[in-house]
Amino acid sequence: MAQGTLANVEDREITDTRVVNAPRELIWKVWTDVKVGGEWVHTMHGPDGRDYPNRIVYKELVEPERIVYEHISSPWHRTTVTFEDLGGKTKLTFQMLFETAEHKRKIVEEYKAVEGLSQTLGRLEDYLAKVS
Repeated sequence: MAQGTLANVEDREITDTRVVNAPRELIWKVWTDVKVGGEWVHTMHGPDGRDYPNRIVYKELVEPERIVYEHISSPWHRTTVTFEDLGGKTKLTFQMLFETAEHKRKIVEEYKAVEGLSQTLGRLEDYLAKVS
């Protein structure tokens, strides 16, 4: 982890949990084609017309239970995604952990990260409904 500690993470994290109507193995398959150390470089296009370059490095893959990656573009954060099997459905939990509460505040206020995560999970559910 970059600077910061794991103590008192509540003020530095964004978490969202959702139960998806698809088996864990399918979600893992559509989510991953990566390896530890692999990178994902992409540009997010904001509703304001701005482009936001992103670079992610995958740190841990525990098939089909957990993915951990670091967003090494500014602001740095580590995301842990867990996949819990619920017998034909899957409980997804996302935890984005920032170095400081100030970094979290900025990402929430300026970049609308909470809304963005919710939209991303909604798109994942829509996609899974088509392929399952």
